[in-house]
Amino acid sequence: MKSNSKSVKKTRLQLLHQYYSYTGFYKFLGKSLKKALPPILLFIAALLFINYFVVNINDLLIYVTENYSDYTVFGIFFASESILGLIPPEIFIAWSDKASSPITYLSILALLSYLGGVVSYFSGIAIAKIPTMKNYLEVKMAKHIKNTRKWGGFLIIVGALLPIPFAITSIAAGIIGYPLTNYLLFGLLRFLRFYLYAAAIFSLI
Repeated sequence: MKSNSKSVKKTRLQLLHQYYSYTGFYKFLGKSLKKALPPILLFIAALLFINYFVVNINDLLIYVTENYSDYTVFGIFFASESILGLIPPEIFIAWSDKASSPITYLSILALLSYLGGVVSYFSGIAIAKIPTMKNYLEVKMAKHIKNTRKWGGFLIIVGALLPIPFAITSIAAGIIGYPLTNYLLFGLLRFLRFYLYAAAIFSLI
């Protein structure tokens, strides 16, 4: 019985692998990684340039910490993560390093990013009920919506981990009616992204 079970499991994995190969998921993932790398390197280069030639990053972050309330920064970040991820999260991750409790503040940022994605997901559901908006976004986001229909959870994982706007993936998931439970589960990887990026950013500033 055990050998048969393993055989069935192996066959399912092979079929899954074939499906993602045929539908171009691996190529898409490779392209996404290639696209993700330049922004990361550019952000690091910009951070170092500003720090050495413009203004000391530590002083700037301390200034923000001392002159703007935590609620203001958290509010701006949550709004950004709920509306197409307009501001790079890395800026806020760097800010959290100057807080009284960096890990706590980082965890709050990760939670707000996750909740911002949930807001975007429900925005997608709401948009799907408005024919004009749905038709407009299905044209504007045609490729992303098509990919979400094909790959579902795996695309949400990519959106949660890579430096691409998580809100866009979440809106697409809502528009196609992707199961909420699965979305919430895969979206938890957003926390992992923040902790991994923080490990790199905290060592730079």
